[in-house]
Amino acid sequence: MLITQSIALFVLAGLFEIGGGYLVWQWWRNGSHWSVGLLGAVILILYGIVPTYQPSHFGRVYAAYGGWFIILSILWGWLVDHVEPDRFDVIGAMVCLVGVAVMMYWPR
Repeated sequence: MLITQSIALFVLAGLFEIGGGYLVWQWWRNGSHWSVGLLGAVILILYGIVPTYQPSHFGRVYAAYGGWFIILSILWGWLVDHVEPDRFDVIGAMVCLVGVAVMMYWPR
């Protein structure tokens, strides 16, 4: 599997997890219609399926996904909730990406 395909799977999984969780949050915490929560639940199920297409084993994939989740959560907060990341958020995200690269893509 190409690194670009693996990254695309991580990003897709992140969008499903964060997007699905956001919809459940909108239903449960903010009083949106129950159908918003149901849609969020369906999207969260898809999040659970997407990482199974990664080429490595469960533990490594989910550990590396954690780094992508941090980055995507910061971006979601910035683009959707309009909370601009500060320099420490950016530095932390870069550190996470280095960790992801070492875990998933460094030659063994």
